[in-house]
Amino acid sequence: MTTIALVNVGYLLITLTIGAIAYRRRSLGADDYFLGGRSARTVVLFMALFGTNVTPFVLLGIPGLSYHHGIGVFGLNAAIIALGVPLTFYLIGYPAYLAARRVGALTPAELYAERFASPAVGLVLFLAYFVYTLPYMVTAVIGVGLSAAVLTGGALSFAAAAAAVLVITLLYTTLGGMRATMWTNVFQGTVFLGLMVAATAWIAADLGGPTAAMERVAASRPELLVKASGGAMAPGPWASWGLAIALTVIGFPHILVRLFAARDATAIKNACRLYPLIMIVLWIPAVLLGVWGAIEFPGLVAKASDSILPMMIEAHLPPAVMGLALAAVLAAVMSTLDAQLLTLSSMLTRDVLGRYLPRFTERREVALGRAFLLVIAVAVFAIVMLEPASIFEIAAFAFSGYVTLVPVLYLGLRWRRMNAAGAITSIVAGNLVLLLAWGGLLPKPWVILPVVWGLGAAIVGAWLGARFGPATPEAARRRVMGPVDEVFAGPERSG
Repeated sequence: MTTIALVNVGYLLITLTIGAIAYRRRSLGADDYFLGGRSARTVVLFMALFGTNVTPFVLLGIPGLSYHHGIGVFGLNAAIIALGVPLTFYLIGYPAYLAARRVGALTPAELYAERFASPAVGLVLFLAYFVYTLPYMVTAVIGVGLSAAVLTGGALSFAAAAAAVLVITLLYTTLGGMRATMWTNVFQGTVFLGLMVAATAWIAADLGGPTAAMERVAASRPELLVKASGGAMAPGPWASWGLAIALTVIGFPHILVRLFAARDATAIKNACRLYPLIMIVLWIPAVLLGVWGAIEFPGLVAKASDSILPMMIEAHLPPAVMGLALAAVLAAVMSTLDAQLLTLSSMLTRDVLGRYLPRFTERREVALGRAFLLVIAVAVFAIVMLEPASIFEIAAFAFSGYVTLVPVLYLGLRWRRMNAAGAITSIVAGNLVLLLAWGGLLPKPWVILPVVWGLGAAIVGAWLGARFGPATPEAARRRVMGPVDEVFAGPERSG
C-alpha cells in the first residue's frame, strides 16, 4: 500500500507541477485560458486528442466487455475507431478549425451560433452537450473509484478516490486552463499507453507467454476466441455500434475545442496520421487482458467485470507496477476530465451568460469559467455516488447522444442551404427520437440500436428545417464559411 501511495503521489505532483508551469506562462485573456492561445503543435495536439479520447471506457469498459464477448470486441470498436475517427477529424474538425479561427470562436456552440446568426442554435447545442457530457464525465470518475478500491485492497475507498481525482483535476485546470490540460495530456498519455503495453507483456509472461495464455482460453472458453453471432455481435447491433463509435468522437465538444487550439492545419493533419496506429496499440492490450481475465477470474456478472483490469494487475504485478497501474487510470481519467470540465465551463460562460450579460471583461470571463469548474465537478461527484450503471452502458448512452449532433456539425460547415431552423430541428428531433428508442418505444428492425433511429431523425430534421426555414443571411454565412469554401470548394459547391 505504501509503494502504491508513493507512486501515485509522485504522479500527482508531476501533474500539478505542469499545471503550475502553465499558470506562469499564461496571459490574462479568454483565448489563452480556454484555448491555450491556439498554439498546439503536432505532438501536443495529438497527445491532447489521444489523451482526451481515452477514458475508463477503454481502460476498464473494453476489458470488461471483452471478458464477456471475447476478441470480437476488437473488431466491434478498434478498427472502426482507428479509421473512422481521423476521417471525421478531417471532414468536420478541420473545417471547424478554419471557421473558428476566422471568427475567433472559442467553443463549438459559439461557432455554430455565429454560422447561423442565431444565439438560439448555440443555446440548444450547449444544452445537448451538457446532457451527454455530464454522464460521460461520470464514467471517468467511476473508473477511478473502482480501480483504487481494488488496487489498494479497499484502503482507499471509492468515494475518497472519486473526490481526490476531481480535486486534483480542478486544481491544475483552474490554474493553467487549456495550456495546462494539453501539456499534462502529453505526460498522461505517455503514462497510460506505456502502462497498458508493459502490463500486458508482464502478465503474458507470468501466464507462460502469450501462446500459453491463449491456449488456456481455448481450453476453457473457446467461444471467446471467435466472433460471436448474437447479442452485441449480431449484424444489426454490430453495424449500429460501428456507426456510433465512428461518429461520436467528433461530436465530443472537448475534442472539437482541442482541434480549435491547433497552431496550424499541419498539426491537425499529422494528428490524423498518428491516430490509427496509436489507437490499435492501445486496444490490443485492453481486449487481451479482458479475455485472459475471464479465465483467471470466472463468474463476474454484468458491471462487476469493469474491475477485471485492476484485478489482473493486482494478481500478477508487484506493488510498484500496481501503483503505476492506478496512476495510468488516473492519467486516462484526468486527461479527459480536464478537457470536459474546461469545455463545459467555457460554454456556460460564453454561450449562456455571455449572450445575456455581454459586458463581461475577459478577466471576469475567466473568473466565471473557474467558478463554473467547481459547480460542474460537484454535480459529477453527486451522480458518481449513485453508481447508476456499468461504465460501458453509461458511455453507450452518451455516445449515442453525441452522434445525433453530427449532422449539424457537418452540414453547418459544408452545406450552404443549412440554416438555424435546420440546426434546431435536427438536434431536437434526433434527441427526442433517440430517447424514445432508448426507452423501447420504437420498433427494432434488424435489431438496430437506438443510435440509428436518432441519427436518422437528425438527418431528416436538418433537411426539413433547411427546406422550409428562412435562409441564413449571406453575410453571416460567408463570414464563417469563407475559409472552408476556399479549402473544400468542390464538395461545398455541390450543395
